[in-house]
Amino acid sequence: MAGHSKWANIKHRKGAQDKRRAKQFTRAIKDISVAVKEGGGPDPEANPALRNAISNAKGVNMPKDTIERAVKKASGADADNYELVTFEGYGPNGIAFFIECTTDNTNRTVASVRSIFAKNGGSLGTNGSLEFLFDKKGVFVLEKEKIERILEEFELELIEGGATTIEKEEDYLTVYTEFTDFGLMSSKLEDLDIEPKNSEVQRIPMNTMELPVEDAKKILALVDKFEEDDDVQNVYHNLEINDELINAMEE
Repeated sequence: MAGHSKWANIKHRKGAQDKRRAKQFTRAIKDISVAVKEGGGPDPEANPALRNAISNAKGVNMPKDTIERAVKKASGADADNYELVTFEGYGPNGIAFFIECTTDNTNRTVASVRSIFAKNGGSLGTNGSLEFLFDKKGVFVLEKEKIERILEEFELELIEGGATTIEKEEDYLTVYTEFTDFGLMSSKLEDLDIEPKNSEVQRIPMNTMELPVEDAKKILALVDKFEEDDDVQNVYHNLEINDELINAMEE
C-alpha cells in the first residue's frame, strides 16, 4: 500500500493548487448532502457521517460559510436528491477499475462512465464482477507536523484505535484500519484532539499489476478522465504505483 499512499498524498498536495480544487469542493458538498440525508440529519454531533464529511471538507480548505450553506441546503426542502452508484470495468492492459459516483441522474452517469471506458481502450463490466479484487479499508491521512513530538506514543494510540498499517511520508502519516474499525479510529482521533487531513473508506486493491511506465501513464490519464466527471466521487484501480512511475509523473 506504500505506493498507493505516497501517490495519493502527492496528488493531495497538488490538489489545492490546480483544477482539482474545484472538483474537491464539488465532491465535499455531495458528501455532505448524502451524509445529511442518510446519516441522520444536519447536526454533526448526532451524525458521525456528517461530522466526517465536514472534516474532509475542511481538509480541502473549503470555507466555513460554504460548508454551512451546504449543510443547510442538504437539510432543506430543495435539497438535491443524490444517489450512490458504483461501476466496475477494465482499462487497457487488464487494469481493474472500481468507480463510485454520486448522481441525481443515473442514466446520465452510466452513459458517461461507459463512454470514458470505450474511448480509452476499456470496457464497462457487470456490477459485482470485480468488487472481490478490492478490500474496503478505513484510510486516515494525518499531518505529521501536528503529531511529530508525540509520534512514538501516538503510534500506540493508533494501534489501540484499530490501525493495521501506518505508513510515513515526508509530511503525512497514512493510517489504515479494517472497514469495521473506521468508527473506532474516528473516535480515537477525536479523543486525542487530532483532526485528520482526510478520512474515508477506500477500496484498496488486494493485488496490483505492474506495467511499463508509458502504459502505466495511460492508466493514470484514464483515472484523471474519470475524476474530471462531475458525478464521479472516487476512482480505484489495481495498477502498481511504484517510485519509477511517480518520478515520471512528477517530471
